Amino acid sequence: MNTVVSIDAVGAERLEIVRSADRLATVEAAWTELWHRTDGLIFQSHAWISAWWNTVQRRDQRALRIGLIWKGEKLVAVVPLAIGRRRGLRFLEWAAGSYTDYGDILVAPECSLSALQELWTQLCDAGGFDLALISRLSPDAAARKIFTPGASSGIRLRPFHRTEVSYRVAGQWESGAVWFADQSKKTRQNYRRGIKTLEETGEVKFRLLAPDEPLQPVLERLATLKRKWLTERMRESDLFEEGVPVLAALVDALARAGVLHIFILECNGVMVAVSINFVQRGVMMAFVTTFDPDFSRASPGVILLMDYVQWSIDHGLSMVDFLCGAESFKHKFSTQAVTLDSVIGTRTAQGAIASLADRIRQTVRHMRERSLAPPEGHGTPAQAEAALD
Repeated sequence: MNTVVSIDAVGAERLEIVRSADRLATVEAAWTELWHRTDGLIFQSHAWISAWWNTVQRRDQRALRIGLIWKGEKLVAVVPLAIGRRRGLRFLEWAAGSYTDYGDILVAPECSLSALQELWTQLCDAGGFDLALISRLSPDAAARKIFTPGASSGIRLRPFHRTEVSYRVAGQWESGAVWFADQSKKTRQNYRRGIKTLEETGEVKFRLLAPDEPLQPVLERLATLKRKWLTERMRESDLFEEGVPVLAALVDALARAGVLHIFILECNGVMVAVSINFVQRGVMMAFVTTFDPDFSRASPGVILLMDYVQWSIDHGLSMVDFLCGAESFKHKFSTQAVTLDSVIGTRTAQGAIASLADRIRQTVRHMRERSLAPPEGHGTPAQAEAALD
């Protein structure tokens, strides 16, 4: 069932909360038009959200809460949220949040701030959740118009301790070769040494997957390599589970949007590293990257990264964005680091208790870290980032 609320007497702006898959499908055309008109990222597209919702596991533990604002028949804002369950708590968060590196809303210039604020109030009043956790907010996110600590509309939000970093490569290089030459001597030597190591097995080839090549073999190879990597580190991700269609659905959304770029490093005809990327706003964004652990001595993942950075520069792109994640290789090659913030708010007593317990844990952790800190001038210990999961 969908909720539609008129917020003024003349009906200039209408609010709607999408709760069903049927209604989600119905608004595709209007949503896609707004997405193009506002130059939204793929993460806020109808294709991305519906690909997630149509393939997500344990859907009985989730619920759509997608806010829309209409002016007449024209859609002027989308706030793509959903409710998920973790550890006995219900979270209001970004729809497709597990696969969304930059959370945001879509909003046209003609949409009023009062309508956005009222929509957030209606989403909060609709209930069904214990905590609102709005994460991965970039400094220029449109969502900051409504998800602001201390704002009067909706539930009270406060800054959350979990932040993430987006690492990027940006600079004024005339060519990829110039960027390569700008790297340290050791980095250049390791790159050449890695290629030479691979060449002991066979011919090494870097290439961009052609638009007419089938995606399934590449995705199957990527998922197999990723599962192998995750198993070695005793980790797991449902994005790469065998028989789970979500990865294929998300990649299909990238392909249909015309932004998909898949880079492959082959050795003797075998894929030893794969990176699923996409290009928007003149930026190469690296969504999923993996490599064959059997070739780890050659660091094929790093070779592939350096190759697609050079490709991006040679093709006139302004930046390579590694998206979220604090992997060491991202920090090594980046020239920029952007912090993504989170805000949290409670709606139920259970949510308030969980939030308070988390704040107490953070306070205790900080006190312990201060007590264990070495004297000034001798460095500080690395700090682990904790968060509600």
